[in-house]
Amino acid sequence: MPGVAIVDLSQHTAMLDLKRLHDAVVTGDANTSRTLTQEALTAGTDPLQLVNQCLVPAMDEVGRRFESNEYFVPELLISARAMKAALELIRPLLTARGDKPLGRVAIGTVRGDLHDIGKNLVASLLEGGGFEVIDLGVNVSPETFIATVKEKEATIIAMSALLTTTMPAMRTTIEALKQAGVRDKVKVLIGGAPITQKYAEEIGADGYSENAVGAVALAKKAATAAR
Repeated sequence: MPGVAIVDLSQHTAMLDLKRLHDAVVTGDANTSRTLTQEALTAGTDPLQLVNQCLVPAMDEVGRRFESNEYFVPELLISARAMKAALELIRPLLTARGDKPLGRVAIGTVRGDLHDIGKNLVASLLEGGGFEVIDLGVNVSPETFIATVKEKEATIIAMSALLTTTMPAMRTTIEALKQAGVRDKVKVLIGGAPITQKYAEEIGADGYSENAVGAVALAKKAATAAR
C-alpha cells in the first residue's frame, strides 16, 4: 500500500537474541545461555558468529568488571559456567567444520599440588576467549606436559601452583621441556597464589598473571606472537 513501509524484523530479532545471549553470559544465567544458543543454532546462526559476537565480548565485559572490582571470583565462576553451557553446543559444530581456535592450551596444576579452583577458572575463561583447552587436571608431571605438546600439538602450556612447596615443579617442567627438545615449540605461562613476575623470570617462563582474566590476555598475546 502507498505510504506503508514494509520492515523485515528478522534481522532485528536476530540481533536482539544475540544481545540477550551476551547478557545471559555476563550475568551468569547458564539456563538462558544454553536455551538461546540452541535457538540461534536451530535458526541457522553461524556458530562462529555466536563465539565472536557474543561469547568473547561477554567474557571481555566480565573481565572488565572484574578488573574494576564490580565482579569478584564468584561472579567470574558463574559467568564462566554460563559461557560453557553455550560452548558445549557450539564446540562440536566448529570442530566438525574445521574452524581453527586461537591456540591450543595445555593447562594443569603442577606435580604435587592438588588445588584446582584457580586452574579450572582459567581454563573456562580461555575457552570463552576462543582457545582450545586441554585440561590435564592436577598433580601433572613434566612428562604429561611434554606428551601433550608432542601428541596434541599444544602451543601454550599454562601451569598453576597454589603451594610454595610445589613451585619448584614449574622450573622442573620447563627444564624437562628443554631436554625433550620442545621448549621452543610452546609458550609457558604460570600463575597461582605464591607466584610472582620475578619468579617467572627466574625460571624462564614466558609470562605470569596474578589472576584468571590476566591469564587470558596473556594467552592471546602469546598466541599472536606465535603466528
